[in-house]
Amino acid sequence: MGCCSGRCTLAFICGMQLVSVLERQVIDFLGYQWAPILTNFLHIIVVILGLFGTIQFRPKYVTGYAAWLVIWMTWNVFIICFYLEVGDLSRESDLVLTFNLSMHRSWWMENGPGCRVTPITPPPSWAPEDHRYISISDCLMNFEFIEVAHSSLQILLALAGFIYACYVVKLISEEEDSFDFIGGFDSYGYQGPQKASHLQLQPMYMSK
Repeated sequence: MGCCSGRCTLAFICGMQLVSVLERQVIDFLGYQWAPILTNFLHIIVVILGLFGTIQFRPKYVTGYAAWLVIWMTWNVFIICFYLEVGDLSRESDLVLTFNLSMHRSWWMENGPGCRVTPITPPPSWAPEDHRYISISDCLMNFEFIEVAHSSLQILLALAGFIYACYVVKLISEEEDSFDFIGGFDSYGYQGPQKASHLQLQPMYMSK
């Protein structure tokens, strides 16, 4: 019962992770943030493998999933520090999240709740020709706090997933040890014919 309950809970957590990271993947695609897109893609693959291992009693898959969650939590802590500009980190850097392939911007910068975008014409002389110059105002919440909230949710889900993954691996290992202790499939193995210890010899008569 404990193993079933733990596996069902872990499967539910994996499902929540898939839903939340797919939403985040769409947002990052709209913002051309290539580093998060790549990391989200790896996370989706590992969560699917973890879900498979949970359903199919594969402790190695669940262990790999738990190990990845440590990296995933570290990445999201970095994202929080990036948007809050902790230390020398700056939200204006294009190298960190886009590999300097495009201009960094969060989709929430222009599409946050209550945000009003006003194009500025004519654009300043220093503005690139292929970029528009806009003014953003009246946002109910700044985009950096929305990004921090998304990363915080991922950390909470990953922490819950890590705890239950360790619990499920422990339960599966205990069940396997218990199964081996009672003999496993040995009692159903092939047994050759055994020689009776009390075999009685009978005389044989031959007629002419």
